[in-house]
Amino acid sequence: MASIVVLGAGSGLGAAVARRCSEPGDDVVLLSRNARNLRPIVEELSQSGRSVDVLEADVADERGLNVAIDRLVDVAGVPDLVVYNAGLVRRDRPGELSHEEHAHAWTVNVVGAITAASRLLPPMAARGSGSYLLTGGMPQADPAWTSLSLGKAGLRALTWLLAEEFGDRGVHVATVVVDGPVEPGTAFDPDLIAQEYLRVHHQQRTDWEHEVVFRGARGSSRG
Repeated sequence: MASIVVLGAGSGLGAAVARRCSEPGDDVVLLSRNARNLRPIVEELSQSGRSVDVLEADVADERGLNVAIDRLVDVAGVPDLVVYNAGLVRRDRPGELSHEEHAHAWTVNVVGAITAASRLLPPMAARGSGSYLLTGGMPQADPAWTSLSLGKAGLRALTWLLAEEFGDRGVHVATVVVDGPVEPGTAFDPDLIAQEYLRVHHQQRTDWEHEVVFRGARGSSRG
């Protein structure tokens, strides 16, 4: 039995990761700003023998996020797999956003990830095992997606920082970079992408990758 946590869970990629990365008997915790959107995946997972809990929290709200994380540990224990899937995806060009809008985007895309990591990775490292996987994107910065490009670059740096800090203590930190729009029935079907999370999570320590770029169903590049 394992414990799987998806932060920033939704009906698309977050639901697919919860489905693909868990098995009957596992504890699954989904954290979202809107629990109602998760009813279909909760019903599906529950009917297939998973124990599912949904917690409402905004990753941009530090206090609320910390309360939710403490609650999920109480419910499911120290997780075996954590996926940070929260992100603020929108088009904006340089100079279009206010200081406050950029700060909020950065908080969702990066700061929430380090807030969660600071709460969850120490007990995972004390146990000596676990994976902390982050949903990346924008492998090439694009001025049409300025705040997202900045945020995903920050997330990539955070991945390496956390890997350096916790890797020697048994925690596998990696980013799965999705290089395209997630859409069912395409080369970027969420279930296909979720298979990459599962593959990375199950890697042996000698084979750990810290960045995987998913370029569609036809292939990916690794590093």
